Amino acid sequence: MTATCICGAVEITIASRPEFIHDCNCSLCRKSGAAWAYFAGAQVTTKGETETFVRRDKAGAAAQLHSCRICGATTHFDLTDDFKADNPAADQVGVNMRMFEPHLLEGVEVRYPDGANWAGQGAFGYRRESMTITAEQPL
Repeated sequence: MTATCICGAVEITIASRPEFIHDCNCSLCRKSGAAWAYFAGAQVTTKGETETFVRRDKAGAAAQLHSCRICGATTHFDLTDDFKADNPAADQVGVNMRMFEPHLLEGVEVRYPDGANWAGQGAFGYRRESMTITAEQPL
């Protein structure tokens, strides 16, 4: 599956449809407008130039956001160098599934983690029941 940012300058391709998507309410996810699916790095290909951002309000931030340099759309995240140094086996890319056309995501489960109230370690709770994407209820 392939998607582009708003202006088309960044293209992102994933090897398969995700099993689920996280629509998190933490400030990073909410303010970047992202709903994430997670993949191993080898399952994601990106083309085009992006700007990166690492949040400064949390010590030891693990995610480095990528956004299109032209239109500013958040496209994906990868792991920061500091996080990978401390976790050498870590291999994760988060893809903003809002980049994809809604009909391509029909049948995928959306989960709603409560990242706003998560302490940053261990399991997090969910703020509501999951739902499955349909034509009548897109992401």
